[in-house]
Amino acid sequence: MFDPPYPSGLPIGEGWVEAPTSFMVRFPYDGSPVAAAPTGDIDLAYRALDAAAAVAEQVAALSSHARRSALRRASEDVAARREEFEQLLVLETGKPLVDCRVEVARTIVTLEASAEEVARLHGETVPLDLLPSGEGLIGYWTRRPVGPVVGITGFNYPLLLAAHKIAPAIAAGCPVIAKPAPQTPLATLWLAHLLRSSDALPPAAVQVVTGGAEVGEALVTDSRIGAVSFTGSAAVGHEIARAAAPKKVLLELGANSALVVAADADLAAAADAVVRGGYYASGQACISVQRVLVEAPARDEFLHLLVRRVEEIVVGDPRSPDTRVAPLIDSAATERVRGWLADAIETGATLVTGGVFEGAALKPTVLADVRDGLHAWDEEIFGPVVCVRTVADLDDAIATANRSRYGLHASVFSRSLATAFAAIERLHVGGVVVNEVPGFRADTMPYGGVKDSGIGREGPRFAIEELTTTRMAIIRP
Repeated sequence: MFDPPYPSGLPIGEGWVEAPTSFMVRFPYDGSPVAAAPTGDIDLAYRALDAAAAVAEQVAALSSHARRSALRRASEDVAARREEFEQLLVLETGKPLVDCRVEVARTIVTLEASAEEVARLHGETVPLDLLPSGEGLIGYWTRRPVGPVVGITGFNYPLLLAAHKIAPAIAAGCPVIAKPAPQTPLATLWLAHLLRSSDALPPAAVQVVTGGAEVGEALVTDSRIGAVSFTGSAAVGHEIARAAAPKKVLLELGANSALVVAADADLAAAADAVVRGGYYASGQACISVQRVLVEAPARDEFLHLLVRRVEEIVVGDPRSPDTRVAPLIDSAATERVRGWLADAIETGATLVTGGVFEGAALKPTVLADVRDGLHAWDEEIFGPVVCVRTVADLDDAIATANRSRYGLHASVFSRSLATAFAAIERLHVGGVVVNEVPGFRADTMPYGGVKDSGIGREGPRFAIEELTTTRMAIIRP
């Protein structure tokens, strides 16, 4: 059991407010109880909105020093409780410990980077006298906060995703209301508590409201909100974009990332990348490897190397440092993946390895020759499954990779600079990675997708730009 080091209830307004109901967060591995979590409702959503609106001008007027100080302290606090956060994330998400360690490390970097970006939030002068009418005028622009921000996160990286919503908002001078995924609210509540404990911020600068879709709808449709930042499925993201209009919306949505293996690639390195990039977090990552496109001359050797590596993956208890794949977040996710696998195999795909369950966990699975039109190929499987298809050449690989409604990240393995640059120029995605997993993400880089993978960019510097607007000043002395 997890003993929460923060008050009971939800952090709303100046204090913590008791929620009308609660539920028990359970360890996905064996269903054992983790901790009771508060469940909010529409009334609490409006209460948080009222508090955010009331404090918006105060937060916008905070000094750069105050905003940077609060974020630095939060980073230090998370670092000081690193192992406790890691253990909580294992219990809350069911992810392997190794992945939870990475999540906490990246959260610390995100908070630190957001603190440093406060010092870089500035504007420029503008030469207004390019036209005669502007002679004698002084012009400059600054960046101003958009106002209250709603940040809605997915279940798979609850601490890191919350940091990517909350920290840039505070750095920009915006109060923020976080809504974590219903399954995984505990780490977000703890992070909010750490930030609200800072003397540099008014408590209502960081609030959390839990609950279902009705809570989310109340938050994103309120006219007082300046921006909504959402990480989750494409279907929900589309609904949020429609409901939130005309407010600014940042959407980090799904993907079915492609990894291209050229005939001249280091095949051992490519196979290792598929294993590292396809099965981390038990496959529950939006930029995990899902589609592997192998040029025909390399297919047999690559598959041999891949299968050997996949069958070495340790499946089991996520609390073990050796485990790399564990049960998915809940039974509904498990049954969905099971169904998609069955559909693919029944329609002609080859089960190369895996496809069976070890306890509640699906063993790492490789499918070959999954056809277009099937969920396992077209959609985001969000499980430990990788699909391999043979392509004739680079042109065929790029055309196949682009024939998707998603476009988050993709990667290519090749020894040729010409191949690398062709992929960078021609793949319709938000990021192209050469000779590394498509899931590589430094938390300071611009991160986001195109097409149904979303709009806007995360990464502290880029998210802060999204959460501010330019204000032009024109002065005649």
